[in-house]
Amino acid sequence: MSDAAATVVVMHDVVTETETTAGFRIVPANEAPFGDVEAVFGTKGDPAHCWCQWYKIPGSDWRSVGDEQLRGRLEAQLHEAGAGPGLLAYDGETPVGWCAVEPRSHLIRLPHTRIVAGGTPNPDFSDDSIWSVSCFVVPRAHRKRGVGQALAVAAVEFAAANGARIVEGYAVDPNARSKTPANELFPGTVSMFESAGFCEVARPKEDRAIMQLVVGE
Repeated sequence: MSDAAATVVVMHDVVTETETTAGFRIVPANEAPFGDVEAVFGTKGDPAHCWCQWYKIPGSDWRSVGDEQLRGRLEAQLHEAGAGPGLLAYDGETPVGWCAVEPRSHLIRLPHTRIVAGGTPNPDFSDDSIWSVSCFVVPRAHRKRGVGQALAVAAVEFAAANGARIVEGYAVDPNARSKTPANELFPGTVSMFESAGFCEVARPKEDRAIMQLVVGE
């Protein structure tokens, strides 16, 4: 792990030791005030029009669901029993980032995406022991400070503590493009996942890689 990696201890669904070398505190988002989640997602840009619901709604239904409904869906998911669906990073008392992490089986649209379909070496999407780290949201003012890296490391610990056998991500490789807009980096980058211990297991597109880390038997 890099020097910017999070040092975390996860007990069941609770991140107890949450300091990182960059000074971030990371907690399960379902234990944080929803207002802090709203502060990270903001009111403009892609996060405010998705609320981490893209993989949870069939493509045929996506256009019929408005922003307020998407926000409500995430809020409801944060109140459901079980671990997930994400982690929240703080700098002091300021929320500075979100990472979606939960069993892959919850992401009903994922098997139908071009990036994943036919790419993952584990095609059983009903297997609850395979967890996905599918999205990162870091407001512009807090980028390039290692927030995403800290969240990626914490996501692995969180998933492992909650029964994950494999943790999977769908990374962007900016080195394979001449230029990658910031708003297209929400899945995380190859280098960020590698620093968190992941290995590339498939490359369905030149600039996209499926990353995995085995954390249990």
